Amino acid sequence: MPKFDGIVKPKTKRAKRFLEGRAPKLTEDVKTAMIMKGGNSSLTVTQALKDIYALKKPNAVLFKKKNITRPFEDSTSLEFFSKKSDCSLFLFGSHSKKRPNNLIFGRLFDFHVLDMIELGIEKYISLSDIKSSKCPEGTKPMLVFAGDAFDTDNEYRRLKSLFIDFFRGPAVSAVRLAGLEHVLHFTALEGKIYMRSYRSLLKKSGCRTPRIELEEIGPSFDLVLRRTHLASDDLFKFSHRRPKALKVRKKKNISRDAFGTKFGRVHMQKQDLSKLQTRKMKGLRKRRGAAVAEDKDVQVPKVAKVEG
Repeated sequence: MPKFDGIVKPKTKRAKRFLEGRAPKLTEDVKTAMIMKGGNSSLTVTQALKDIYALKKPNAVLFKKKNITRPFEDSTSLEFFSKKSDCSLFLFGSHSKKRPNNLIFGRLFDFHVLDMIELGIEKYISLSDIKSSKCPEGTKPMLVFAGDAFDTDNEYRRLKSLFIDFFRGPAVSAVRLAGLEHVLHFTALEGKIYMRSYRSLLKKSGCRTPRIELEEIGPSFDLVLRRTHLASDDLFKFSHRRPKALKVRKKKNISRDAFGTKFGRVHMQKQDLSKLQTRKMKGLRKRRGAAVAEDKDVQVPKVAKVEG
């Protein structure tokens, strides 16, 4: 594809479709994650990357070769692979004597690293170690966060936002009850993050609403927070900007409550209640003779003349 004044012009229809797919859109595609391991990795890290890839499929790319890089020191290789594979999320696994069983969750904005958070694996149970039926591939999970740290601490708030970006899946307009079967639970307690994966089972309850039970399906992680690389508040706010075409215009006199119920306000002119037409009842009607007699009894007062 030749370049003219810094603009790539395709020569074939296939290249044209490829560039149109990479072009900015009002409604962006589902965020894809690239999962890779560093130059040194342990068996625990390798298996953990495969399990997270199984949870993220099909919106993930698993790199099988080792990548000798250190994201906190030089992130150019991550940005290169992100642009090449069109991924805005990444998970990097490594192992060293100083930082054993290391996982780095991160996201990119405009193909530049926005946030990176390093987590250490202290305890890990893989998908294969828990013998139970698994959820189908591509199931949209329900995310549950427990712990005050996710609301009070700045680093934990960013970590919560990063986990939501990473595991949320595609945006859908409606969900059927039977499709709510995968639950990812994150707990922040005493400086550790506990990640658990459950499958919801709908049991008979004797009424219309089923009884729900949770069955652990794995993987299970006990994580500890290590290093962080967070974007500034201005850059973080800039990355959340929405196009003007997607902004919902506020309609006058229409509001919604917390449950989404729509309320409308109607403005009317002041009503003259004396001309209000009420319900006609036979018992309240006046007879014709009585109405004439009432008119005769009414005396008109005389007006006295004043001589000037």
